[in-house]
Amino acid sequence: MRIYSMTATFGKLEHQTLTLQPGLNVIHAPNEWGKSTWCAFLLAMLYGLDTRAKTTKTALADKERFEPWSGSLMEGRIDLNWNGRDITIARRTRRRIPLGEFTAYETASGLPVEELTAANCGQMLLGVEQTVFRRAGFIRHRDLPVTQDEALRRRLNALVTTGDESGAADRLAEELKDLKNRCRYNKTGLLPQAEAQRDALEEKLAELQTLEERCRKIKLQLGEIKTWLEGLNNHRQTLAYRAAEANAQRMAQAREEWERLEQALQRQEAACGQMPPMEQAQSTLRELRAFREEWNSVQMERQMLPQEPREPQLPQPFTGMSLEEARKTAQSDAKAYTEVNKGRLPVLLVAMGILGILASALLIYLTAYVPAGVAMAASLVALGWGIWEWISGKRQKQNLVNKYGSAQWAHWADPLDSYAHELFQYQNEMKRYRQASGDVEVRYVMLNKRRAELCQDQDPETLLTYWQQVQEAWEGYHATRRETARAKSHFETLRALVKPVEKPAMPDEMTFSEEETLRLLNDCAEEQQRLQNRLGQYQGRMEVLGDKAGLETSLEEKKRRITQLESTYAALSTALETLAEARAELQRRFAPRITRRAQELLSAMTGGRYHSVTMGQDFSLQAAAGEEDTLRDCLWRSDGTMDQLYLALRLAVAEELTPEAPLILDDALVRFDDQRMKAAMEILKEMSKNRQVICFTCQKRETEA
Repeated sequence: MRIYSMTATFGKLEHQTLTLQPGLNVIHAPNEWGKSTWCAFLLAMLYGLDTRAKTTKTALADKERFEPWSGSLMEGRIDLNWNGRDITIARRTRRRIPLGEFTAYETASGLPVEELTAANCGQMLLGVEQTVFRRAGFIRHRDLPVTQDEALRRRLNALVTTGDESGAADRLAEELKDLKNRCRYNKTGLLPQAEAQRDALEEKLAELQTLEERCRKIKLQLGEIKTWLEGLNNHRQTLAYRAAEANAQRMAQAREEWERLEQALQRQEAACGQMPPMEQAQSTLRELRAFREEWNSVQMERQMLPQEPREPQLPQPFTGMSLEEARKTAQSDAKAYTEVNKGRLPVLLVAMGILGILASALLIYLTAYVPAGVAMAASLVALGWGIWEWISGKRQKQNLVNKYGSAQWAHWADPLDSYAHELFQYQNEMKRYRQASGDVEVRYVMLNKRRAELCQDQDPETLLTYWQQVQEAWEGYHATRRETARAKSHFETLRALVKPVEKPAMPDEMTFSEEETLRLLNDCAEEQQRLQNRLGQYQGRMEVLGDKAGLETSLEEKKRRITQLESTYAALSTALETLAEARAELQRRFAPRITRRAQELLSAMTGGRYHSVTMGQDFSLQAAAGEEDTLRDCLWRSDGTMDQLYLALRLAVAEELTPEAPLILDDALVRFDDQRMKAAMEILKEMSKNRQVICFTCQKRETEA
């Protein structure tokens, strides 16, 4: 197969076309140009896009990764030559399925190529499955190591051992494995089914035996319950007979009680006929009680009133005076007291009298002068007057001191200041007292007026007692009336209940009450019903399980069938083990052929440095270089050498499996040094003589080489 051109709307590619030539195509472009996108596009066009893949935290699904950046629908076409025919294959998005619509037609005539479909396109054109192509002719740097794959192993095995890809041995193995799986695969297959059927039959037989035993026990319990129910029903009949007798006695007592109440009702009705109506008694009682509550409230409020303030009295010696008069009196007395203290007249008179007496006496003694006697008399008068004034002033001061109790005349008016303060407080308290007592007194007067209207001349409590008696009489009458109606109803109910009851058929020795008997009867009936239901379930289940003899016969048949299947399973296991050993031997044969070609290619790439290469069944590589006698795993080699080892292996596998398919390389030589890169390009150039080789690279050296 040879590709002419590819046109893609895929990822960053928007209606872009890549034209290819026969032989070796080296496409050099910088990073992010779209080289890997063209490789992924080619793979998607050949094998389709896996729309079931899901995006994970570490990788994007191809359907999301290569969704066109422009928002257009994903589509593309490839023009190619296949078996001498120019063919075009095209895929486009259909019903939101990326590349879900496939067409293949001859490029010139447009006639459809019927043998190519969306499912087999890649395998028909390239001759291998997608997993084989990805491990052989589709070489990307990140996927250089060849991983183990069943399809790859099967094709290599078939080509190396027989030169034929029919896969008869594999089909035989699959058929044997299918037969073995039909016998037993985990918990499925004929053998597990037969074992399950055997186990089910054994379980049915065991269940039948268990059900038979349970049915026997239930029938015994039902017999015991039946006997117990007969005794309880007889006891209930006995209780009903006794209750009927008791009801008849109670009915007679109820009749007597009814008649007694009828007589009492007639007496009370006659007494109440002489009294005021009950409505009047109730209305009057409400008014009297309301009045009593309000009267008691007012009385309590009057008792709780504060004591009337006591008017302060003027202190002695101001009793009977007004405050102003007292103040004037205190000022006048203080002034008189100060004037007495300041008065010098008594002293002058006494002094003049004494001096006059002495002078007159001296004159009389010396001269006997008659006017001297007059002077003596005047002096005596002056002395007497001075003494009298002095004694009078002294008495006045003492009176004032006695009057005020102190000689401190400046403080005689102090009690008046205290009295003025007390008088001010008294006036304020009196004002508050009058305000507080005024409302109460008004209510008290109004209540007295109301008392006169309501009670007239009677005592309220006496009147209240009378109306209470009237109300109680009426209430007693109505209560007796209700009791009479209740007694009548009770009598009529008992008369309706009293019915003739037959005597019990059997002697009764039970002591249960009516409630206990009913509860026991209900319990027994429920238990009987439950046992009958369970017996029916067990019997129904036994019918479903089937006949015991038939089940035992089926069980013997299943056991014989299991023995046959176990023999067949053992034979198939032996056959598969033998075939597996043969396949393992065949697997060991294709490795030398691939290894030999990979060794030739690796030696050419490395200038003959590596002379020995081996490959394990899982495609792991070991190599020896130069003078090394021991093969070392490729992990011991440098990164570039590791790439060269796996490139050699991939090229060898591609030569075997896809000799005519294009060989695709995506930056596969990026870690090669210049010398080994040139050697690798020579190998690719040689291969391009027989097949188309497409080499994508981000470096110029491949083109230059």
